[in-house]
Amino acid sequence: MYQGSCLCKKVRLEVRGPIESIIHCHCSKCRKSSGTAYATNGFVATTDLVITAGQSSITSFETSPGKQRHFCRICASPVYSSNNQDPQRVRLRLGILDSDIVERPMSHNFVSSRANWDDLDAELPRYEGYEPDRAIGTNS
Repeated sequence: MYQGSCLCKKVRLEVRGPIESIIHCHCSKCRKSSGTAYATNGFVATTDLVITAGQSSITSFETSPGKQRHFCRICASPVYSSNNQDPQRVRLRLGILDSDIVERPMSHNFVSSRANWDDLDAELPRYEGYEPDRAIGTNS
């Protein structure tokens, strides 16, 4: 079982089953929704996703007919998306999870839509915290 919460901690959830078909999605809708280069999503059975707190804090936006993105109305954290054509599953935004998971991403999708500054094969430096040149007191 995995546990998760939104940024403000109003929405809390449990995933009581496996997370399947994890992808890094580079489509323009996922980029805009996440505000990042891509969104990492995985399918979860609707019956395995349990909102344990804050159900009333979840709102949604219909991105196209029958497809909705569900997010916290307070802090705007993306939680999951749903599709009327596939009511047995939701696509969970894995950044919402507080637990480590055993499943791993299987692919980068819609790479032709990726941001022009996103270099999938970049050999960038890696730091445990902020990069060394960041000014003290800067928030992320």
